[in-house]
Amino acid sequence: MSKVDINVKINGKTYKDKVSPQLMLADYLQEICGLSGTKVCCAVGSCKACTVAVKPKDGKMMKMQACITPLSAVNGQELTTVEGLGKEGKLHKLQEAFLKHFSFQCGYSSPGFLMGALVLMDKLKSKPIAKSQLDQEIQNSLGEHVCRCTGYVRYHRAIKEVILSEPGLTT
Repeated sequence: MSKVDINVKINGKTYKDKVSPQLMLADYLQEICGLSGTKVCCAVGSCKACTVAVKPKDGKMMKMQACITPLSAVNGQELTTVEGLGKEGKLHKLQEAFLKHFSFQCGYSSPGFLMGALVLMDKLKSKPIAKSQLDQEIQNSLGEHVCRCTGYVRYHRAIKEVILSEPGLTT
């Protein structure tokens, strides 16, 4: 079987490999990069537990389900996984808020929620919304994420708190 050349930046580190064109992003992250934070739950992209943030060359960050995305689809792009959120041994504001609000029980879906929230925050940096629209925007952005342990209220509260604390994301 032929292989394709891959050049991706994941959490700030460049990876260059020759891989099968069918290799899924989630498998590459876990098996080659040793990044186990991206969870594969449904394996069909519907639960969103495997969500990662992808920043194409145009600069607009977007969500991508790693369990159904071939690695070749993100060639030449920058990716952030849950392991790339915190810097210098410190948790990201979203991670701190999830802990503060007890947003998760088993933690399996948490990486997907965190990455979805990160993409939402990136979107709001360039297109802030009125505070009165924030609840609906969080629902629109993260409503498809599935968690079997919790009600979604705690995730929602944590994300809302962080967005409201960041200057320029709301008006």
